[in-house]
Amino acid sequence: MLRSVILAASRSSQVERLVATAPYTRDVVRRFVAGAATDDALRATRGLVDDGLAVTLDHLGEDTVRPEQATATRDEYLKLLKMLGDAGLTPAAEVSVKLSALGQMFDEQLAYDNARAICAAADAAGTTVTLDMEDHTTTDSTLEVLSRLRKDFPSTGAVLQAYLRRTESDCRELSSAGSRVRLCKGAYKEPESVAYQSAREVDKSYVRCMNILMSGDGYPMLATHDPRIISIGEDRARWFDRGPERFEFQMLYGIRPEEQARLAGEGYTVRTYVPYGDEWYGYLMRRLAERPANLVFFGRALISKK
Repeated sequence: MLRSVILAASRSSQVERLVATAPYTRDVVRRFVAGAATDDALRATRGLVDDGLAVTLDHLGEDTVRPEQATATRDEYLKLLKMLGDAGLTPAAEVSVKLSALGQMFDEQLAYDNARAICAAADAAGTTVTLDMEDHTTTDSTLEVLSRLRKDFPSTGAVLQAYLRRTESDCRELSSAGSRVRLCKGAYKEPESVAYQSAREVDKSYVRCMNILMSGDGYPMLATHDPRIISIGEDRARWFDRGPERFEFQMLYGIRPEEQARLAGEGYTVRTYVPYGDEWYGYLMRRLAERPANLVFFGRALISKK
């Protein structure tokens, strides 16, 4: 019921105007989204990099149904990467890309071609790309595109979601030398047949997957805000003798900034995931609708910086 209400609100222009104009909600949006324009993304990136954090930037726009939309998204990433390079913000700043925004849902070859152009631009700018993962129906397609891209751009990063039952196996396949893998819990509503349903099961899967990645030869990127899992990550780094240059923590823009600063201050690489773009409203509402429990997550973030 709650998910249906949130999705209905996400399609309402009246609710969007209310959220966009209300003083309090504008502050909420600015807390979690860097802004609508490329300049906003660069401004946020500069501040984070100056504070000793690494950054990955996501241009919002997942509901791509026409080739011209996919082309516009590609071109925005090309512009962003050029500006990042010119501003001296690479390699500290990289980009995260959703293949659905590049045409994956209607033309996988187009999505690959667009992603390849972005990877080439990232390489020219002195940085790299991570392919975001979406719902389970796109996992095989995304990993196939990743495999193709890594032939010419081996540093292209993967994202694996611990709540999927298949992910331990994917971690083993992607834990080879040079392989950058972001491990997150997963936010989409998935059926029990493919995904663990309870928080406890997801947490246990995350730790099992973390152990595989940390014991392998790749470069694990631990995307979590969970204090207990962060502590386990620190412990596993010591256990597997991984120095700060051989893995990193990742957190969302606006979430637990004091913890991000603490970890960076202790010498860890901490990468902040920074979304930007004029589709911020859909982004926030979809994140809430995918798992209504995220309402609690964002609510806690608003009252705590730790």
